Amino acid sequence: MNAQQNKVAIVTGASAGIGKASALALLRAGYCVAFAGRREAELKAAVASAGNDAERGIAVVADVGSEASVRALFAQTIAAFGRVDVLFNNAGIGAPPVDIDELSFEQWKAVVDTNLTGTFLCAREAFRAMKQQTPRGGRIINNGSISAYAPRPNSAPYTSTKHAVSGLTKSIALDGRKYDIACSQIDIGNAATEMTERMAAGIMQANGSMAIEPRMDVSHVANAVVHIANLPLEANVLFMNIMATKMPFVGRG
Repeated sequence: MNAQQNKVAIVTGASAGIGKASALALLRAGYCVAFAGRREAELKAAVASAGNDAERGIAVVADVGSEASVRALFAQTIAAFGRVDVLFNNAGIGAPPVDIDELSFEQWKAVVDTNLTGTFLCAREAFRAMKQQTPRGGRIINNGSISAYAPRPNSAPYTSTKHAVSGLTKSIALDGRKYDIACSQIDIGNAATEMTERMAAGIMQANGSMAIEPRMDVSHVANAVVHIANLPLEANVLFMNIMATKMPFVGRG
């Protein structure tokens, strides 16, 4: 595998949903891709589903909340492909949708460890690699959320971390300029994945009612990730909202 011919991407949370769809789309676009996540069997199945493109993919078991695991992820990717051009920081979790006084510290910490600390750890390793490699530079894409702008009911841990990711995105975009490192954030609303199945049956609204919400095909998100990844480093999408057109975001409440 020749990193001079193929750009190299790492996608976290790549065993299912947005991560899997985006990793496969990057493979189809000609990238070498490290599919990262905690479930080995699902990661290997995701890579295998790429067919002929699977030869440019590897499955790497990694926990983004673990500093040692993240370092090993980047070391394994660089050993396989020689460099890192794109990181899609996609891994994320939520907490039970309950009032804040009913949340345990452990539930709060689990979301922060994955969504915020995990994003930081992966971005730090990507920044380090991109700063040192030749040709220098690369692109870090953080998965924010519509919740980086407006919360859903009973979502304090998830919403807090996604607001924080926005600040991290801005800081990396600023600090990466001198090293040819661009940083982007994609804020996604109602992509049709396993995590949003409940929306088809009805989900809590700001006024306390339950309502079915429209969803969009996850391929639109994957295509947007590829679009951002393919931009020359002189251009950047700092923030992109991609969402189901008729979902209740503008005008929530």
